[in-house]
Amino acid sequence: LPAANQGHPHAPHFRNNQCSSAPSPSQNPLPTRPNPTFDSPSITHSGPPPPSCSTLTAPNYHLDNTDTMAEIRRKLVIVGDGACGKTCLLIVFSKGTFPEVYVPTVFENYVADVEVDGKHVELALWDTAGQEDYDRLRPLSYPDSHVILICFAIDSPDSLDNVQEKWISEVLHFCQGLPIVLVGCKKDLRYDQKTIEELRKTSQKPVSPEEVTQPHPSIIAALSPRLLSTPLVGEEVRKKIGAHKYLECSAKTNEGVREVFEHATRAALLSRSSRKSSHRKCMIL
Repeated sequence: LPAANQGHPHAPHFRNNQCSSAPSPSQNPLPTRPNPTFDSPSITHSGPPPPSCSTLTAPNYHLDNTDTMAEIRRKLVIVGDGACGKTCLLIVFSKGTFPEVYVPTVFENYVADVEVDGKHVELALWDTAGQEDYDRLRPLSYPDSHVILICFAIDSPDSLDNVQEKWISEVLHFCQGLPIVLVGCKKDLRYDQKTIEELRKTSQKPVSPEEVTQPHPSIIAALSPRLLSTPLVGEEVRKKIGAHKYLECSAKTNEGVREVFEHATRAALLSRSSRKSSHRKCMIL
């Protein structure tokens, strides 16, 4: 990260990390050292040619480790529309550099050493593909997670709609009970004149902070009439969709990046349900 963050008492500590290709359904998604190389599961792909998936080094991530060990390990999965800023957010946080070239992701893993509230946490960061072509492959990343980041792009109102229409239902289906953090990416584009002009051509505008707190029509329909007349509607909607927190950030300027992962790490430290339930599910792809 930039030097401005290095003196912060809660600033995360990084090391050079690589990622691992996605494990097959029959293998443990959290391998132990030595780090084997897994083949991505084969799927029928009818869309455009898939981007390449890098072979990366997975963390030493055990299911049975406890918080009393010298190093606590947690798993974070990030989801959201394609090109909404997920990968840039992870790379800036874990490597301190902003990638200028967009390369679509299938599966990639990063690792960051984070210190929060006096605890040292090895945080495994699982990046996923947001395109519909990978809807059947993406669920392989969810088992044994501790916290989920659902991202949208502030310069793309459609990506916020998809958070409410697609991503929340998918996460609740595969990761019920896990803490969810809603993240607005590309904050630097909210007042960017070029972005505003491009959106104006389609009668749109960048997402404002107020819009994020407004309930989606489908959620309003699911709420009781009593809730609609109370000041707590926004809070009830956030509870209903499972988002513990809403945060905004800009990977390009580094604004808010550290805060996103500090909050996510704290939420992950309180999360235990995925360990107990992940092996009791039957996943049909």
